[in-house]
Amino acid sequence: MADNISALVKDGELQKSTASSMSLSKDKAAGPGSLDKDAFLQLLVAQMKYQDPMEPTDNTEYISQLATFSELEEMQNLSSTMSFQRAGSFIGQEVICKVTNAQTGNTEYAQGIVDYVVYEGNKAYLSIDESLYSVDDVYQVIDPEYSKAYNLGKKFVSALGTLPSLNDLTLSYDEAISTLRQTYNEMDSYQRSFISEDALSLLVSYENKIKELKLAAGEEEIPAGE
Repeated sequence: MADNISALVKDGELQKSTASSMSLSKDKAAGPGSLDKDAFLQLLVAQMKYQDPMEPTDNTEYISQLATFSELEEMQNLSSTMSFQRAGSFIGQEVICKVTNAQTGNTEYAQGIVDYVVYEGNKAYLSIDESLYSVDDVYQVIDPEYSKAYNLGKKFVSALGTLPSLNDLTLSYDEAISTLRQTYNEMDSYQRSFISEDALSLLVSYENKIKELKLAAGEEEIPAGE
């Protein structure tokens, strides 16, 4: 993991993809209300330096401003700590990040497993497929059970779609169809809910067709009573 992180850092700057550039540029953009503690302190020093010597600012006002500065610093430190803790909790989880494309202005989504977290200053960035995203870009955390069930259903339907039409079906597809049936039987009720009735009905049709082909080839006897 250390090699991965070092590969993303060059001359003290994070090396980033298009997607991570969106996140990083958004974090560094200054806007209304983005005054940090350093800027606040600079303004306070400037106010003291350029005050009217004939009407100097009252000491109590400086004390009040310094108190405000301390509160601002404490809030920012607390916010950073919470952000770091939140970012760390995402490691190993599948998330969806919502970012704005800097070139087009369009909203884009990136989905994947969080491999590790990179910290720069007071910001935390998640590594997803070797691209960095601000922790603030996390739009949704995907439940592991949902992800597993969804992927199982997707693979099942995809495998079903590779089979030929019923009229073109041959006994060479017997094993593939049996594997699909075994996969379905091993699913729990929640996972099966991701398989549509049409897909299951199609599987049954393939199974019945295979039985007909076996009977025609003399590989399977008709059960007694049928």
